[in-house]
Amino acid sequence: MSSSSVNESPNHFMVLDAISRGVKSVGKIAKVTKLDKALVEMIVNDLAAQRLIIKSEKKGFFGGKKEELTVTETGMRVLAAKKQELERKFQEFQQWYSNGQTQQLQNSMQNDRMWLPFMLFSGIMNAMFFMSMMSFMGAALTPTETALAGDQGVDTGAGGADAGTDGGGAGADGGGGGMDSGGGGDFGGGDFGGGDFSF
Repeated sequence: MSSSSVNESPNHFMVLDAISRGVKSVGKIAKVTKLDKALVEMIVNDLAAQRLIIKSEKKGFFGGKKEELTVTETGMRVLAAKKQELERKFQEFQQWYSNGQTQQLQNSMQNDRMWLPFMLFSGIMNAMFFMSMMSFMGAALTPTETALAGDQGVDTGAGGADAGTDGGGAGADGGGGGMDSGGGGDFGGGDFGGGDFSF
């Protein structure tokens, strides 16, 4: 795959971003990004061929060898440039949304829809804004968008890349429900000490 097509592939950037965050194995990358393991392996090979990542072998705990992935300086520059470009797009989305410019938002979303999962995964766009924007436009979610938006809600309470995969089903069931339970969970009945609030 040429560098121009890598630059146009959100999946490549999701994998590159996962590696830059310290997720170093294909299996863990597949789990975190919600991509098929075979696709992740193909993308890793593409990124290595483009010299955006380095594959190295390390000795495992029991003497076996395991592959470890790290991002090169060039890979970090390419990732940072793409994130900066998408952050500008996100600011436009926010501006159009707050001004009620539905038509402009819909046109831009149709052109950039393929980048939404990466924007959610990388934290450029938060799940709350994404869900309200999609609702505002009356647009349906793709399965990938649903999984990433739901996991971001579950992720906020736990922090860390692997935490979102532990509760994947819980976040995907209610979309925004995962976000609400994360924020309100700290104020459960046990925190107030029982009968303090009798009316």
